[in-house]
Amino acid sequence: MSTIPSPSDAAPVRGVIADDERLMREQLRARLAEVWPELQIVGEAKNGLEAVDLVAQHHPDVVFLDIRMPGLSGVDAARRIAQLPAPDGDGDDDSEWALPEIVFITAYDQYAIEAFEQGVADYVLKPAERERLAVTVSRIKQRLTLRGTEDEPPAPHLQQLLHKLAAKLNPGGTPPALKWIQATVGQAIQMIPIEDVLFFISDEKYTRVQTATIEALIRKPIKELVDEVDPDLFWQIHRSTLVNTHCIAGVTRDLRGRQIVSIKGSNEKLEVSRSYTHLFKGM
Repeated sequence: MSTIPSPSDAAPVRGVIADDERLMREQLRARLAEVWPELQIVGEAKNGLEAVDLVAQHHPDVVFLDIRMPGLSGVDAARRIAQLPAPDGDGDDDSEWALPEIVFITAYDQYAIEAFEQGVADYVLKPAERERLAVTVSRIKQRLTLRGTEDEPPAPHLQQLLHKLAAKLNPGGTPPALKWIQATVGQAIQMIPIEDVLFFISDEKYTRVQTATIEALIRKPIKELVDEVDPDLFWQIHRSTLVNTHCIAGVTRDLRGRQIVSIKGSNEKLEVSRSYTHLFKGM
């Protein structure tokens, strides 16, 4: 894993490149220098694990991930990046933490191209051509400029995209979505149907499972649950919170402008962190 020094006079937009082929990394870096000279490449990784480490270290604005890498694919790396803690590392509040823009680098994979062409995420074909890369760069610049503003357009559900791409990359290797939660209720173990869960919320070493009538604890963290639940049924709205979409009563804003989710059958209010506010655009 190589880290490139950051020039002091560089523009604030920073990026990370991950590809297991050195020549592909060099070619992409050269093309980016042509179409986005202000972009500061703060690190390069040759596999998914190194990419996750570099993002955790540098908190870049954009990450270019080869979709197929040994050990940890670009899709799996993106899933781990989506679960990284806020830059301050306090572990409690990530309302100001925005995930980097993800751009997948891919050879011609029709299923991936179809998903990307629908606007679900951005991609760059190998080898990166200047004209096509310029289109991607233009989109990223616009999204970064509009982040946190009223003009920020609705964004696709990254969790759903990554879940579907992971299943296609590893056919037969993705387990079916959870149907039951085995949780501790008092001194007993109880089987809770997944559709009865209003929300999951992390609580230090445990995750709280809340239904309309039961509050239970499990040891499985949110970052594991998010890969096991149906992404159409459960949305991640905060690094520590998953909510049943069928149980969302409404979304309001508090005095600080933060989105707050109300839950059917519960008086609890759940905060939406900055990385997931796009889920409720237009509501």
